[in-house]
Amino acid sequence: MSTITKQKKAVAFQGEPGAFSHEAVLRFFGAGAAILPCQRFEQVFCALRDSEADAAVVPIENTLHGSVHENYDHLLNFDHTIVAETNVRIIHNLIVPPGVRWNQVRRVFSHPVALNQCLQFFASNPQIERVPFYDTAGSVKMVMEEGLKDAAAIASAVSAEIYGARILKRSIEDDRQNYTRFFLLRRRNQKPLALKEPGKKGWKTSLVFSTRNQPGSLFRALSAFALRDLSLAKIESRPLRGKPWEYLFYVDLLGSVDDIRVQRALGHLEELADMLRVLGCYRV
Repeated sequence: MSTITKQKKAVAFQGEPGAFSHEAVLRFFGAGAAILPCQRFEQVFCALRDSEADAAVVPIENTLHGSVHENYDHLLNFDHTIVAETNVRIIHNLIVPPGVRWNQVRRVFSHPVALNQCLQFFASNPQIERVPFYDTAGSVKMVMEEGLKDAAAIASAVSAEIYGARILKRSIEDDRQNYTRFFLLRRRNQKPLALKEPGKKGWKTSLVFSTRNQPGSLFRALSAFALRDLSLAKIESRPLRGKPWEYLFYVDLLGSVDDIRVQRALGHLEELADMLRVLGCYRV
């Protein structure tokens, strides 16, 4: 399993070792990656900014829970660039210390989002109490460290392996089409990284822009892409701080900044937007 280190060349992520963000790190770099677990998302961005980490992995969107809005805000506030993305299938497992049997379990700890994604399990087992905890992998760590005999945790299979726990029931989530999309971030102008599974389908460009609060301004801005037959994979609006009821628009565009059509679309959008910033161009 990955080495935990606080020196440079590590990959920062939010959560304890074994969190789903850690799984994303393994997807990008393999088991040999050094890792830097952080308590909060902002600390992940700061670790990369301050060169405490050489890269960072953050969740940006879940198929059930939606967008991770805090990280959209951090993408604007920090001068990092998106260099890759990956999708992790979220499999929630019921995990216990070795020797604990099913009929002993009376409490289950996990992050509130994970608990809410396993409601059918709890409806079928009303004798079990749901207990919110700060982190999925952290709940496994706590149950193991405290040697609880009446408790379990909901987390990834990786966390069970890391902390020496046992998976009592696998895949107890309500919806099997539960995926989280993660961004790999680097400081601008860093040298490219060798990834375990580089994207092969094509290119995606992520950007953020704002427009004047006038009728038709967003329509005209998006026409910069439509007129050139460019596809948008996603558009997300976020409040523009200091300007009530005005918004920033985050866009994922299918195409590379080296494509002449994309270059012309960005030039067109720049003429219409109050602010435009490319957050990254990366293979998918």
